[in-house]
Amino acid sequence: MSDVKRLRVAILGCTGSIGAQALDVCRQHIDKLEVVAVSVHRNTKGLVRAAREFGVRSACVADPAHANDPILEELPASCELTSGSSALAALCERDDVDCVLNAVVGAAGLSASIAALKAGKRLALANKESLVVGGDLIMPLAAPDQLLPVDSEHGAIFQCLVGDRRSPLHAIWLTCSGGPFFGKSRSYLEHVTADRALRHPAWSMGRKISIDSATLMNKGLERIEAMHLFGLPLDDIIVLIQREAKIHSMVEFCDGSVIAQLGTSDMRIPIQYALSYPERWDTPCERVDFRTIGSLSFGAPDTAAFTCLALAGRAGKEGGTMPCVLNAANEVAVDAYLSGACGFNDIGRIVERALDAHEREDVESLEQLSEVDAWARARSRDIIASLAQA
Repeated sequence: MSDVKRLRVAILGCTGSIGAQALDVCRQHIDKLEVVAVSVHRNTKGLVRAAREFGVRSACVADPAHANDPILEELPASCELTSGSSALAALCERDDVDCVLNAVVGAAGLSASIAALKAGKRLALANKESLVVGGDLIMPLAAPDQLLPVDSEHGAIFQCLVGDRRSPLHAIWLTCSGGPFFGKSRSYLEHVTADRALRHPAWSMGRKISIDSATLMNKGLERIEAMHLFGLPLDDIIVLIQREAKIHSMVEFCDGSVIAQLGTSDMRIPIQYALSYPERWDTPCERVDFRTIGSLSFGAPDTAAFTCLALAGRAGKEGGTMPCVLNAANEVAVDAYLSGACGFNDIGRIVERALDAHEREDVESLEQLSEVDAWARARSRDIIASLAQA
């Protein structure tokens, strides 16, 4: 296959867990995919490594403080280097980019998602915060099949709906492994260490999303994301504990039929499908042998112990700017927990107090969301300080 026919991909956050696995998919399908642009937040060593391996035409360092790292001198001579959040958005608008895989962590990915959609690019979205914070802005911009989810659960739901999108949905069953503390009480969770919280039983992920998975905030964010992606009320998006992590989500139609997507716990599968759609390519990973699983278990989440899931439900139902506050407060709280500045259960306490302090507004602009995000972060830091003094 000639270079002209290859899908030209920009990978934002190329050194993170999703970005690195996306590069592996591109490595395995070099005849179908061409990496033309990459970005990092501050991992300039990883940026140079990716740029040199794939011969990219453009590279971006989102954190201006690292824009002049000496190692950047080792970028290929033909590779254009830019820095800053506006440069990240500009990367999405390049004429030589067909598809943007947004694997940026946190709310910082929102402006890039908007830029990609406005530029008419395919958006393979792994940055759930784009929809959690700015779903009201994002979804009206997306043409049919322009926005393809990369999250394993949303990718599963998308696949279940291919060819049957006009049939009325009764519910989405959003599966969840339960994380490393499944079955533990709230009192037990009070003193769990970050080292233990980072040990996810099924998935290999970055530090922030691993903590979100331990608190079940990740599943709460995914409910909001699914609400925007698939147009279903939040109450009809049901979290289902599936410990074996082999069923990645299910859709239930009005007639009682349920369609599930199953497979191995490997993010390269949904990443690849977002790039190959509507085609399917050879698997990038080992297949699951269902003869060896033995059984599949199901259960309901404990929202009394894992309050973050309930808080995300509250923010999603209230809508407007509340999910923006939820996300910002959670990002600050998770950072504090990872640095030892607060406890595991404090993450929920910080988020709840930030939500209580915010007066909801309808979402009107990216600038408004940026202001709300900044307010929520400042408020959350004040709450952390007050917890430390208590």
